[in-house]
Amino acid sequence: MDMNEIKEIFFQECEEQLAELESGLLKMNDGDRDPETVNAVFRAVHSIKGGAGAFGLDDLVAFAHVFETTLDCVRSNKLEPTQDVLKVMLKSADVLADLTNAARDGGSVDESRSRGLVKELEALANGELPSPAAAAEAPAPKAAAKPAPAAAAPAPKPTDDSGFQPIPFSFDDFGGDEADSGLPAYEVTFKPRFELYSKGNDATLLLRDLSRLGEMTIYCNADELPGLEELDPEGAYFFWNVTIKTDKGEDAIRTVFEFAEWDCDLAIKAVDEAAGDAGTNEELPMVPVPFDLSILDETSATEETSAGARADETAAAVAAAETASNVTQMAAAAARVEKKESAAAAAAAANAAAQNNAAGAGQTIRVDLDRVDRLINLVGELVINQAMLSQSVIENDTTGTSSINMGLEELQQLTREIQDSVMAIRAQPVKPVFQRMSRIVREIADMTGKSIRLITEGENTEVDKTVIDKLAEPLTHMIRNAVDHGIETPEKRAAAGKNTEGTVRLTAKHRSGRILIELADDGAGINREKVRQKAIDNDLIPADANLSDEEIDNLIFLPGFSTADKISDISGRGVGMDVVKRSIQALGGRINITSKPGHGSVFTMSLPLTLAVLDGMVVTVAGQTLVVPLTAIVETLQPEAAAIHSFGANHRLISIRNSFCPLVDVGRILNFRATQANPVEGVALLVESEGGGQRALMVDAIQGQRQVVIKSLEANYTHVPGIAAATILGDGRVALILDVDAVVGASRGQSLKAEMSLAAVG
Repeated sequence: MDMNEIKEIFFQECEEQLAELESGLLKMNDGDRDPETVNAVFRAVHSIKGGAGAFGLDDLVAFAHVFETTLDCVRSNKLEPTQDVLKVMLKSADVLADLTNAARDGGSVDESRSRGLVKELEALANGELPSPAAAAEAPAPKAAAKPAPAAAAPAPKPTDDSGFQPIPFSFDDFGGDEADSGLPAYEVTFKPRFELYSKGNDATLLLRDLSRLGEMTIYCNADELPGLEELDPEGAYFFWNVTIKTDKGEDAIRTVFEFAEWDCDLAIKAVDEAAGDAGTNEELPMVPVPFDLSILDETSATEETSAGARADETAAAVAAAETASNVTQMAAAAARVEKKESAAAAAAAANAAAQNNAAGAGQTIRVDLDRVDRLINLVGELVINQAMLSQSVIENDTTGTSSINMGLEELQQLTREIQDSVMAIRAQPVKPVFQRMSRIVREIADMTGKSIRLITEGENTEVDKTVIDKLAEPLTHMIRNAVDHGIETPEKRAAAGKNTEGTVRLTAKHRSGRILIELADDGAGINREKVRQKAIDNDLIPADANLSDEEIDNLIFLPGFSTADKISDISGRGVGMDVVKRSIQALGGRINITSKPGHGSVFTMSLPLTLAVLDGMVVTVAGQTLVVPLTAIVETLQPEAAAIHSFGANHRLISIRNSFCPLVDVGRILNFRATQANPVEGVALLVESEGGGQRALMVDAIQGQRQVVIKSLEANYTHVPGIAAATILGDGRVALILDVDAVVGASRGQSLKAEMSLAAVG
């Protein structure tokens, strides 16, 4: 696996961590104060920072570090997570996502915004409110170490002309500072194992993070360094002794090594407990190795593995170590052997426990989506070939009891199970899309000066990934429309006796083999008079058009329609809801509106669970073969003459259990024939459409029920009104899949083309 693949895995994990971060912050915003929720939020930022550091993504690391510090204050109960605090953190989560996307895809991030949030986070961590002047300045990293005194061994000077001046770190300068600072001091022994480097971690980055906790001195021990001829580039030969003065406590020190503690030997002692060791250091003087933590902030990021960098570091350490006596090094190593063995034993036990815990967890693998798509396509072809084989056997074998027929039945069952299993692989919850909408609500609310709360329900409802990928755009437009047009300003809401905080509710649920997504707001509802007048002014409808409330509501889906009085960054150009309509129809779905003036609006989208297969009823209409989705069919029946009733010139009803249902001639609606067929000679399919109630679809005959593979008609031909897609039957013929909602809508008095063009407003 090369570095690019490792980096791609890191960014995939970042998406998961960012989702966890936002989910946790939203829970906290709703009043959740569970320590585990706070810890999960902290771990998400810490994980992103650790991985970004391994790849040299300094901007991401710097922002994540400040964010992490503020979250740590919340975790340690030093900062109360009020609404104002969480508002800053939610914005910070957005910037963290922007920085991650910029690191992955290139591009830039609004530096003024990130700098301002850095100042706000720092102010919150210090218990202060950020000042406007401070928010305009970028944070400047502080040097955490002091130069070694003259008594220490001199550090070698750099041989290049880059201007880099290494800062020597040594235990020798500790004694003179303790009385000056008065801060608690800790001795840290940090010895990486080779696993630490193989996982993309970097000891230098960990030490840099440690330096941010306070002033520290550091000694790089090269006692175990072999000769160059025995050197393993993947090995880990150095370990570090660090003395740090900080008021953050031992827990803060351990937090720095939190995600590396299983891959290193780590020991932390308060300075009083380490007094004896300090005396040993005086008897066995150590040779300080030049070590400049700030260089990581000044050099460009690298995407190579750390093996090459460690080789350079090794060479520098060898040069420094050669100035010391081998006897001295051996004595120092002997003095510390007991401590190292104890730390190694403790780390080994912890590592074993971690492996046992990991063994009990569920295991997952990452698979390229293209591979899954190819597998689904192959399974689709398998279904078609299985249907063709069955059709051929049926046509040539009249007994129906042969072993071939029995084998085909088993093959059909196995094919169905394979297909269901493969489709389950692509099924994913809608949670990632719903979480993305939270940011849009926050941003539009800030731009419009409104206070809005987003409530999501049914986030774990699963749907095919291809549907999820295409949901983001229509949902974005609908959210923007609800926040900008639907929800009133706080002043207007107060005047109307409403809560000044508006509510947008986004829900998902399964129903009859489809997924329903509802977007509801408690705003002012649709102003039908204004919508109608705008449509007339824009020449979208004639002035004398007689439209129902439902038809007026659906005018907002017309291209070029907008009720905004002026163009802004959010709306006013008439582009948005028409895009929503087209996007939903492209997915084989429908969208309906219900609105109550003064109380809000509800947009309901009905979408197929998958774009790959469906169970359908194969029927014939005027010599044509059609497939009606089984999820839309309530029942089938053979009409009797006494149950058929005519009214008007072209309308008929069928009596079903003492109720009347409109009878729709599918062949006439689709222009397969010029006159209406005799209902008694055909079969009626009682269907239920979204928003259209029940209708009885009249067809000539039923051929049977089959699972069919969906083939896009638009991609291979063009859009056909009343037809959702196409499929290939077992005999090799192409059959059209009926768009039940479109046919039912066309039965309400208009031709199919008129129904589809009036904006596809129904």
